[in-house]
Amino acid sequence: MAALTQEQTLIREQAKSWMTEQYPVRKFREMRDSGNPLGFSQDTWQGMIDMGWSGILVPEQYGGSGLGYQTFGLVLEETGRQLTASPLFASAYAGATALLVSGSDQQKQDHLPHIVDGSHIMTLAIDEGPRHAPLQTALRAERKGAGFVLNGTKTFVHEGLAATHLIVAARTSGSVGDDHGLTMLIVRADSDGIARNRLSTADSRGYANIGFDHVEVPADAALGEIDAGYASMDAILDRCRAGIAAEMLGTASQAFDMTLEYLKTRVQFGQVIGSFQALGHRAADLFSAMELSRSCMEAALQAIDGDADNIAELCSLSKARTGEFLHEMSNQLIQVHGGIGMTDEFDAGFYLKRARVLETAFGNQAFHRDRYATLLGF
Repeated sequence: MAALTQEQTLIREQAKSWMTEQYPVRKFREMRDSGNPLGFSQDTWQGMIDMGWSGILVPEQYGGSGLGYQTFGLVLEETGRQLTASPLFASAYAGATALLVSGSDQQKQDHLPHIVDGSHIMTLAIDEGPRHAPLQTALRAERKGAGFVLNGTKTFVHEGLAATHLIVAARTSGSVGDDHGLTMLIVRADSDGIARNRLSTADSRGYANIGFDHVEVPADAALGEIDAGYASMDAILDRCRAGIAAEMLGTASQAFDMTLEYLKTRVQFGQVIGSFQALGHRAADLFSAMELSRSCMEAALQAIDGDADNIAELCSLSKARTGEFLHEMSNQLIQVHGGIGMTDEFDAGFYLKRARVLETAFGNQAFHRDRYATLLGF
């Protein structure tokens, strides 16, 4: 791990303190129990905006701080620890990334300042089936005058109910499965012909399936090159994979801490269960897996900040490795706690449910093991 700068250290401590004191898991439980259809509290989101986290990636000329991906990863890790729900990742990370990678100067000026102040919530609308498969994009964007008409559906859109703008992967030519013929388009979420259907998910967030029925967008809605958007879309998705891995590590690390604390305090047969050799070995194995996952996650974020040549490989490695650790750690959290771990009154179930959703976001472990091997020529 590269040493953190003083500013990064302060941001990490600020995020940890704010999340733990102001928006711990208890607040997430309250939000879930309230039945909030957006899947997050507006107060939580406004607090993050006030902290300046919505501008971490955005250059100063657009109202942000331009502190980079590793810095944002520090904040996402803390949101993962407390399961803090907000549009921070979907909009300030993924949405801002799409504009930074592919946006024109005018598009950046039109949207980035509003991402920073929270008046725009931008989110990616990529997948159309049950699994992450960008090349399977079938949503059509046909020419009409100088603009496009969109028809199709998108599934499992992060913050799909709250979004004001959608960054849509569309097929402007070619066939499903082709890497040529893909174009990204910025679409207002309140456009005529858009239907948003709330999804009821295990992790109680604000996902939606979105239908497009003859949705008209102007020519300047195109984000990047027309018909040749796959390369930039893949670059955007890699940055999202690296960011979601930071949140995943935070969730898994908190699950580890909860498990370790239980091993130190739960008494059976007259002694704490952590003194049993088998459980001690299990904890050591999990700690080793956690540190390996951290190394992979940090390497990916640092590669992005340094514009390295192997960003794609490191992002897939990070997503696969943190996914494997999160899967195992969330299982162990339940197993070690036994019966209480199965109850809704205890927080362990929240971590298990969130883990399963995060694992599939932007490609599961199998997707990224295959992609990593392919990138390395196997």
